[in-house]
Amino acid sequence: MQKISYVIPVYDEEDNLPLLYGEIIGVCDVLGGEYEIIFVDDCSKDKSLDVIRQLAATDKNVRYIAFEKNTGQSGALYAGFQAALGDIIITMDADLQNDPKDIPDMLKLFGQYDMINGWRYNRKDTLSKKIASRIGNKVRNAIINDGMHDTGCSLKVMRADMLKKIRMFKGMHRFLPALMRLEGANVTEVKVNHRHRQFGVSKYTNLKRGAEGLYDLICVRWMQKRYLKIRVKETNVGL
Repeated sequence: MQKISYVIPVYDEEDNLPLLYGEIIGVCDVLGGEYEIIFVDDCSKDKSLDVIRQLAATDKNVRYIAFEKNTGQSGALYAGFQAALGDIIITMDADLQNDPKDIPDMLKLFGQYDMINGWRYNRKDTLSKKIASRIGNKVRNAIINDGMHDTGCSLKVMRADMLKKIRMFKGMHRFLPALMRLEGANVTEVKVNHRHRQFGVSKYTNLKRGAEGLYDLICVRWMQKRYLKIRVKETNVGL
């Protein structure tokens, strides 16, 4: 097993963090091997950073980054990706809706695939959020044809060296499967568990997500069409 870096964006999740940490440690004990857990605090207004500091003080495998001002999920993920020391990067939300117990089965596909994307097949969200997500996924697939049912699922297993080549911009975390494919990644999707939120509240509204998503979608389509794929036939330059 290669070293695994868990990258967790955090914004006002103080009650969820100790429980999430315990669940991740339970999975790490099952998997064995080296690991690190990187919490990226996106300028939380509650005591999330205090909780993270306490976890880091008692566990050398816990690392953290705390932003000076709120930057958004894409920025938090990008900072975590660049800081990660592992060969495999696993992302998930800090709200406990993703289930770390899905990770061992996802990792069985790693090697055959460079990215394994979670699919929240039985979502535990409000009806309005489910409908908005279904519409968004259909629109996304119609425009960029990434073949994914659920790119909004934060539970992802990814090959670190490919992921670190991606220059993230605000909102781009929703399109990681398409961006990884531009880097030559073999991508697949698996059904994963999705749980009800126990503590805290959702940070997104359907209107905001839809408006930003459409704007970002146009950008990703442009990138797909304009991406340079260079294949060298012959050279005397050392590569």
